[in-house]
Amino acid sequence: MLKFRGTTVIALKHRGKSVMGGDGQVTFGDTILKSGAKKVRKIFDGRVVAGFAGSTADAFTLFDRFESKLQKYQGNLMRASVELAKDWRTDKILRRLEALLIVMDKDHMFIISGSGDVVEPEEGVAAIGSGGNYALSAAKALLRHSNLSAEEIVRESLRIASEICVYTNEKFVIESL
Repeated sequence: MLKFRGTTVIALKHRGKSVMGGDGQVTFGDTILKSGAKKVRKIFDGRVVAGFAGSTADAFTLFDRFESKLQKYQGNLMRASVELAKDWRTDKILRRLEALLIVMDKDHMFIISGSGDVVEPEEGVAAIGSGGNYALSAAKALLRHSNLSAEEIVRESLRIASEICVYTNEKFVIESL
């Protein structure tokens, strides 16, 4: 999968909760442009959470497209994800977009890419962005060796990633379903 500098987004399904969190840092090269961006948001009347890594303008375009797919397929997350990935891969304009999405509802979670990937993680945890692997590793360890809630695991995983990845800060946005 593609790896983008500039963010960390992690999604977790744990003990009946679906939680996604992301940091707020926006960088341009080696300059921090903004520290409080919202890269994780609820969409589709609060029934779906989506997060992005990559170009901000591209991500907003994808959020809009994804939400329209959810409307068209009456909230069917899997179908909307597959249809967005197909459009993203084949459309002349969309295929130039540089971003990754994580989307989740109460039942499913998918990573969606412009190369046509729609991946549902087996362990109920996924992360994207430059700090994604750090957050993912932390979350897996915390799942195995702690009694923390889903939100606590997401927050702590982001905190750990922010201590390692220079493109990740500690201004987190965390959304739960």
